[in-house]
Amino acid sequence: MAIAKMKLINITADNEYLNDVLLKFVDLDYFHPEPASKFVDSVHGLTTLSEENPIAEVLSHVQEIVNEMQLNLPQLSMKSRDYDLDKMTSYVDGIYQRYQDGAQIRDDLLHVIQENKDALVQVRNIESIDLNLDDLFECEYIKIRFGRLPIDSVEKLQYYRNRPFVFKSFNTDDTYSWCLYITTSKYEGDVDNIFSSLYFERIRIPEFVHGTPERAKESLQEEIDNDYKQLQHVEEVLANLKKECSENIAKIVSELAFLNHTFEARKYVVGLGERFSITGFIAEDDVPKLKASFSELKEVEIEVRPAHSDKRLSPPTKLKNGWFARPFSMFIEMYGTPEYEGFDPTPIVAITYSLLFGMMFGDVGQGLCVILVGWWMYKYKKMQLGDVMIRIGIFSTIFGFVFGSVFGNETMLNPLYHAILGLTEKPIEVMSSEFILPLLIVAVGIGAFLNMFSIVLNIITHAKDDNKGECLFSQNGVAGLAFYGALVIGAGFTAVDISVFSPLYILLLIVVPLLLIFLKEPLMRKLDGKSMFPEGFGAFFMEGFFELFEICLSYITNTISYLRVGGFVLSHAGMMMAVTMIMEMAGGIGGLAVGIFGNILVMCLEGLIVGIQVLRLEFYEMFSRYFTGNGIVFKTLND
Repeated sequence: MAIAKMKLINITADNEYLNDVLLKFVDLDYFHPEPASKFVDSVHGLTTLSEENPIAEVLSHVQEIVNEMQLNLPQLSMKSRDYDLDKMTSYVDGIYQRYQDGAQIRDDLLHVIQENKDALVQVRNIESIDLNLDDLFECEYIKIRFGRLPIDSVEKLQYYRNRPFVFKSFNTDDTYSWCLYITTSKYEGDVDNIFSSLYFERIRIPEFVHGTPERAKESLQEEIDNDYKQLQHVEEVLANLKKECSENIAKIVSELAFLNHTFEARKYVVGLGERFSITGFIAEDDVPKLKASFSELKEVEIEVRPAHSDKRLSPPTKLKNGWFARPFSMFIEMYGTPEYEGFDPTPIVAITYSLLFGMMFGDVGQGLCVILVGWWMYKYKKMQLGDVMIRIGIFSTIFGFVFGSVFGNETMLNPLYHAILGLTEKPIEVMSSEFILPLLIVAVGIGAFLNMFSIVLNIITHAKDDNKGECLFSQNGVAGLAFYGALVIGAGFTAVDISVFSPLYILLLIVVPLLLIFLKEPLMRKLDGKSMFPEGFGAFFMEGFFELFEICLSYITNTISYLRVGGFVLSHAGMMMAVTMIMEMAGGIGGLAVGIFGNILVMCLEGLIVGIQVLRLEFYEMFSRYFTGNGIVFKTLND
């Protein structure tokens, strides 16, 4: 449970060394820089290097070309200070022009191939006709149009039955009717207009096609084959062009990205006349590493100061956690960032989340599956959630041994219990009537303990911040702890037939704390030397009474909310019992299939629901009591 101690760093040098410093500065993945604007606005004479970035436009242009050419560039790292933007742009534009020329030829070939294929379809439709195509198309008074018409448009032709044309459909597919229509030269324009309105797509028979339909088929197929050979050659030329230029363009992209990153880093540089300064925070442990990075630049001065030495700046928060707790920081980041001088709740979340999830999803086999899936997600997909799943899967497996469940099988572990504990069967039968009530009581007890623990954390936090009012009189302060703790302890003793609710107990531990909570705002004003009831006691009483009622109700609802822990224990056991029963009914291969599918369904569906419900308990029942999340995220230049 730690937040890294920060140091405020000033990197200062003469302007002539700016580029040397920036080249190293952009690689610092442990430095939280502060924008120059924070300093320039408060001190006269300071300047920022707010120049127009000439690299960004060139980089964007090159990346557009890379995307259009669909180049698969190798990952390279180029950090040269000697570069020529004009030369880079000229090279890339030259390659792109060659690519466009080839791509245009390819597109033209594809278009011609498709036209010839459509024409071949039409010629095949009339191959049974013994006539010369040249004679057909040279008719002076008759005009013929080959093409295709949408199927829904064919039905609309009935509205034009009185027009001078003949329509012939050869065949249809899912979308079109392949057809022709014949009209006279006199009515050619009128009929063409009708078919155009019905979305007729004309298919022209190429000029090189002559003779009979059979001869035309051969000519078209030969032309299509030749076009495909040309297309293959063009594709090879384009592939060779991509192969030829990929490495060079990868170098250019890498160099431009680095230069752009370096130029963008200038917004963190403060101009001090003939000198410049870069200010930011790093963890105390990283100070030697920073000094070593700039050791070659003797002219650079590095000043290390306490984190709060500049009142204009607030130190960022960098979390430091061990192996188990580290991945749970993703839940903390979802809610907020701890204050720098606060405390890191990540270890608390790691323990409570894992315990609650494991209890609600206790199964040895399914827990091991969660571990394996989590390992795969983290190892190969680099997903932080996978790392969390490994931890909660471990606790699911542990509670699976407690409940005696392996993929829903409730008897598989009986030999283990007999060998280790000398028992004939598992010690806990989740679905037995004797266990349900104790389970729900334990769930409520866990909720009460976690609520009190959260209140204690809140008291410690406000005591550390010297916030006496919130620490003493808040519903999550000393008064709230006394009131809630007295009720919980009293209820616990009452459950075992021991009464502690004496008049003195009620007065001191229930009534007085409740009165302090009711008077929190007036008492806080009194501590600040102000009037307790500036708007009169009556107005305060009406507002405070309803607030107190809501507070009392929240204590009850927050405690009962943990009943879901016991509820999901029963729900998980019930769902697996149903899967097991269906397996036994199906038997054989069918039973095995039901078992596999049922377990997968339960792991996906219930695992997701349980994960969300535990997160809800963390956020709404615990975080709302002790964690505000108003800190500043530690963010490096490369984040």
